[in-house]
Amino acid sequence: MGDVSLEIRRLGHKDVANIGALMMDVISRLPSQELFATDDEDYMHAHFEDKGEIYGAYLNGKLVAYSVLAFPGRSEGNLGREFGVSEEQLPYVAVLDSTVVHESVRGMGLQRQFHVLREKRARENGFRYLYSTVHPENAVSIKNLELAGFKLQFTSEMYGGKQRHCYAKRLM
Repeated sequence: MGDVSLEIRRLGHKDVANIGALMMDVISRLPSQELFATDDEDYMHAHFEDKGEIYGAYLNGKLVAYSVLAFPGRSEGNLGREFGVSEEQLPYVAVLDSTVVHESVRGMGLQRQFHVLREKRARENGFRYLYSTVHPENAVSIKNLELAGFKLQFTSEMYGGKQRHCYAKRLM
């Protein structure tokens, strides 16, 4: 690819506008809006505090991809409940949440790099369960989850009626 300067780093509050712009840009070209459940700015801001972490990939200084690691705690939206995790164990659940990669950098392995980074961070923070959901037609994401050691557990309607495969990986 020539002289490419790609940097992956943890994002913060100042990056929310760029994250939102990238998300809207990329999803506007998806063949179906069923493929992605959008996040709002409040959701993103919460993931810079106690609800998780967001990582971004910058190509020559421009945000071209981002990925969310969520720490849902005992919140209503904790995927652990869908997987049968007990109430006492819910604080040990982390979720590989949204990943958005601009078309110009697809095929560079960014999603796999994000998986490795987020799993490492989940382990460092003492999480025991790692979950993720993916649209059944998203073959690239399914392949990347399975290569990262995730196992398909079930398929369910989620996020306002969107079909999702639900994947799990035990960390401890």
